[in-house]
Amino acid sequence: MRIFVVSDTHGNTKEFLDKVSIMGKPDLIIHLGDYIRDGIEIEGGTGVKTIMVKGNGDYFYSGYNEDEILSIKDKKIFATHGHKYSVRYGINNLIYKGQEVNADLILFGHTHIPLLIEEYNIMIMNPGSPYIPRGFDKKKTFGIIEIDRNISGKIIEIS
Repeated sequence: MRIFVVSDTHGNTKEFLDKVSIMGKPDLIIHLGDYIRDGIEIEGGTGVKTIMVKGNGDYFYSGYNEDEILSIKDKKIFATHGHKYSVRYGINNLIYKGQEVNADLILFGHTHIPLLIEEYNIMIMNPGSPYIPRGFDKKKTFGIIEIDRNISGKIIEIS
């Protein structure tokens, strides 16, 4: 299963949608917040089911959760925006939550800085932002997760 992971679109989905049209549709898209309405737009624009979690900028979207736990191909995915876990100051709280829910994969955003690491046998991804990149490189990015027997991931640059 191929999953595109995007976060922190902040009202601009064009470049992400353009890249999706070039790369071909994934099986699923996960939008990690800021803004929910962008996730809705992405789902409509691609025709691909999009799972969305609320970010700190999604105050008025009461029909969505700040955290989601998904089960895909016997793998447990913990998806969150990250602000509740103070990810700007480190990811320890996020890792503890991932361990608590027995996650195989943790997906988070909020920092706008892409990250792909493995800690305690848990893959951890922040797809960065396709609109307002931060960090050393300041490249616009999103993530791809492949799930079969194992989980693999990569960060994709949007040029």
